[in-house]
Amino acid sequence: MGEVVKRAYKYRSYPSPEQTEQLNRTFGCVRLVYNRALAARTRAWANDRQRTSYVQSSAWLTDWKRTDDLAFLNEVSSVPLQQTLRHLQSAFAAFWDKRARYPRFKSKRKSRASAEYTRSAFRWRDGRLTLAKMHAPLAVVWSRPLPEGANPSTVTVSRDTAGRWFVSLLVEDPTVVPLPPSSSVVGVDAGLTSLVTLSTGDKVTNPRHARVERRKLAIAQRNLSRKEKGSANRAKARVKVARIHARIANRRRDHLHKLSTRLIRENQTVMIEDLTVRNMLRNHRLARAISDAAWSELRNMLEYKAAWYGRTVIAIDRFYPSSKTCSACGRINTKLTLGVRVWTCPSCDTTHDRDVNAANNILAAGLAER
Repeated sequence: MGEVVKRAYKYRSYPSPEQTEQLNRTFGCVRLVYNRALAARTRAWANDRQRTSYVQSSAWLTDWKRTDDLAFLNEVSSVPLQQTLRHLQSAFAAFWDKRARYPRFKSKRKSRASAEYTRSAFRWRDGRLTLAKMHAPLAVVWSRPLPEGANPSTVTVSRDTAGRWFVSLLVEDPTVVPLPPSSSVVGVDAGLTSLVTLSTGDKVTNPRHARVERRKLAIAQRNLSRKEKGSANRAKARVKVARIHARIANRRRDHLHKLSTRLIRENQTVMIEDLTVRNMLRNHRLARAISDAAWSELRNMLEYKAAWYGRTVIAIDRFYPSSKTCSACGRINTKLTLGVRVWTCPSCDTTHDRDVNAANNILAAGLAER
């Protein structure tokens, strides 16, 4: 029996005006503490070349609370403030290990507004969630049931740019168990016309969610640009733009979840390309379409669902010429251009669909690496 999977369940929330005020104050304090700690750690490194630990930054927080200027930090729960210091410590650890760049300051308008509560800062009783410093439970829309007997270990409250409130509960989910072993393996070629093409010959059409909403988004952005900066009407127009972006993201995420779950359930091993999406976005003609396809998000979903269900995801070498290699004889067609969708191998006269051929080559390369 493997380890029990920890899984986050996310729900819409509708806090009362008093709770909204308290949460907004908490978000501001979390952002302030993060930025002050980041600035202090940066100065410590610049002056003495010393790495600051979480314990030291926590001591700074205690000192800040005792000052007159920052006494308002005592008005919110201390747990989200401690948690943001832990997140900063994780960001520095990733930087030192060269897995990420140097931590950046949080912006009031651009950064995600959220606060994380651990067990000591919330009460979970009879399906009702009450956060620290609040007298009444949050109004949450339980759109799907939590696992039976679930006891949240962490609660994260967030607000997106469209003004929607969310509650995410981290629980142990005993229902996530490895799937029965399967002999099926598949190669997956990512694309734009077809979101993915499988080595079985199946093609999944790219829904192009952003293109569908492009006209509405353009009108909303044009209305936003006409509003006076700092006005109430501009704030309303900004929310309208954010809602369109949120609708696009929700539809895209829903489609990718269904696709990734299908691939993991049907196949024991999934072979994919190790794409450098960040570099591909430098192609300004294709950047919008590549962003809309969200290949990186699809890969992330495949990898964590494979870990959940006892499957394997193999990423082949990003420099492997999967599209230009003949899957029948192995000849590399160096003259093949991006616009050619069907081509015939000069050596073996085999006619290939470009995407299906690439998927077959990805499958073969993945099997060679197993």
